[in-house]
Parts: sequence; C-alpha cells; structure tokens
Amino acid sequence: MFDHVTLGREFFERLTAIDAAIAARVAAAACPECGGPLHAGNFRRKPRGGLLGVAGEACTLRFSLCCGREGCRRRSTPPSVRFLGRRVYVGAVVILASVVAMACATAAAVRRATGIPPRTARRWAHWWCDTFPGTPVFAAISARLVPAIAREQLPVSLLERLPGAPEARIPGLLAWLAPLTTTSTPDGSRFVRGLM
Repeated sequence: MFDHVTLGREFFERLTAIDAAIAARVAAAACPECGGPLHAGNFRRKPRGGLLGVAGEACTLRFSLCCGREGCRRRSTPPSVRFLGRRVYVGAVVILASVVAMACATAAAVRRATGIPPRTARRWAHWWCDTFPGTPVFAAISARLVPAIAREQLPVSLLERLPGAPEARIPGLLAWLAPLTTTSTPDGSRFVRGLM
C-alpha cells in the first residue's frame, strides 16, 4: 500500500506551512509560565531523509519561541509535524521507513529500500511497539479508534485507519504525533487541531 509513496518538495512545503500555523497559534497564546509575549527563537536542524525523503533535508528551521518578558525568557517550542522529537530523520521518513521495514525480509533489504541503517530501523520498531503505546498520545488516539489498534503492527495499524490516499495519511498521523515532539508547550494537541 505504501510502496510508491513519494515524499517530495511539495509534501515538505505543506508540512512547513502547517508548522508555521502551529507556531503562530502558540505565539498568540502567550508564555505558559508568565503570560508574557512570545517571540521567534527558531533554531537550525540538520535533518536526514534517507532515500524516502531527500527533499525533507531542506527543512532545516525548527520553529521555536522565547518569552519576551525580562526574568522569564522561557522557551516554548511548538509541536511539529515535520520533526518527530529529537530524531535526526524527519518524522515522515520515520513513519514511512518503519512501514517499509515491516515489509522487508532482511536488514539488507531495509537498507536498500530506505537508505536507513537497519539498526536505526530496529530502534524505531522498538519505539513503535514498546515505548509509544505507553504515551498519553497513544492513549488519546486509542480512545478515538474502535476496534483497538494492533500494537504489533504500529505504525501500519494507525495509517490504515486514516482516510485518503497513502500520501495524505502520513501528515494525518504526524498531526496525531505532534504533541510528542515537544515538552515545553503544555497540551500541544490543542494547537494542532483543525489544521489538517
């Protein structure tokens, strides 16, 4: 189903626009610590795309905000649909490579198909099946989806539940995962709602 998904420049431009809209919403909400104004404090990333998302390597700016009130200066990094936490690879590649790795029979096949080292793909598989199900984000997603999600088939079992073509499902899943991408913005999901 996801064999021929292309993550091109337009795909990542759309994700960048969504991240910019999320950052604008967070900035309008003011500093969660003191209520002061939030100003741009973006920082550079060096993302990787593997063979699946080479265009994602151009997404070098991570939107972030900093409180403008003297004495606070607290950083407030908005949720992101481009970056999946601190991972080096862009979020869409983490999802798509995890799906492809599930279909590949050998570690060499994973490397040929994705450009991702097999050890990294195994680490992601562990995260999907063991770590992610213990998060509040997974609990919130599970509460919305009936019947229950097949944990051993993550992220495929989530992607299959989303509507649309395979290329359209990946941004939807990234939006669900966006609250996991930051710890400095409380209740990050409220800033993502309605943007997809």
